[in-house]
Amino acid sequence: MEKEIDIASIKIGRRPFVFISGPCVIETEYITMKIAEMLVKITGEMGIPYIFKSSYDKANRTSISSYRGPGIIEGLKILKKIKETFGCPVLTDVHSSNEAAIAADVVDVLQVPALLSRQTDLLTACGATGKAVNIKKGQFMSPYDIKYAIDKVKSTGNEKIIITERGTCFGYNNLVNDFRAIPIMKGFGYPVIFDATHSVQRPTQHSTRSGGEREFVLPLAKAAIAVGADGIFMEVHIDPAQALCDGDNSVSIDDIPEYLMVLKRIEAVL
Repeated sequence: MEKEIDIASIKIGRRPFVFISGPCVIETEYITMKIAEMLVKITGEMGIPYIFKSSYDKANRTSISSYRGPGIIEGLKILKKIKETFGCPVLTDVHSSNEAAIAADVVDVLQVPALLSRQTDLLTACGATGKAVNIKKGQFMSPYDIKYAIDKVKSTGNEKIIITERGTCFGYNNLVNDFRAIPIMKGFGYPVIFDATHSVQRPTQHSTRSGGEREFVLPLAKAAIAVGADGIFMEVHIDPAQALCDGDNSVSIDDIPEYLMVLKRIEAVL
């Protein structure tokens, strides 16, 4: 039986679906706060549980010259301000055992990036904080393999575990989604989130940076809700064309109300 995971006042693993969203990376305090304010307002009016997401450091950028973020100290200050100002839970990536302990003082959910989803020390360090841990399934992993990542977190006594599906490598510079993965991973007993924006990413399509096909974000999100995903993850921006990270697969915040309404209708039918 699937567990319900408590994140502040939100329960993941029951209806309605939870929405995890924000800019890929913290750019400026103003932009990040503005996006958070808009998303809190939109989801509040629609009655959708909401968790803010953004990264203080994108440690896996393709190029050494790509923008990574403000760093952990400044980034956590901004995430703390968002949490205190808007009253929403916050989620961020961590990349090392040391970061897990530091970030846990501020955020509600520690996210293990897909490319680090087999790193035992990172998974156990996140679990040891007692905070909820969102494990993004590596794009190189089968849905069955996520069990071993779950077991690593569980070994710490922490069962506040969430799994996120974000697509699977399909040849070079491409990802595909096998929607069997959602019920397969739900079978391990924990909520499963669908990352609709990273699933349309085209890794290193533009040589020094990844591309993306945002026109497929909504169709894939609709399919995910239909097969039982407990939440949807989308990276958004006020102006995706100017975003400093993952702009090609990010969604314009202006489109979010329409997208969420469509997903709510599908959920209502279920």
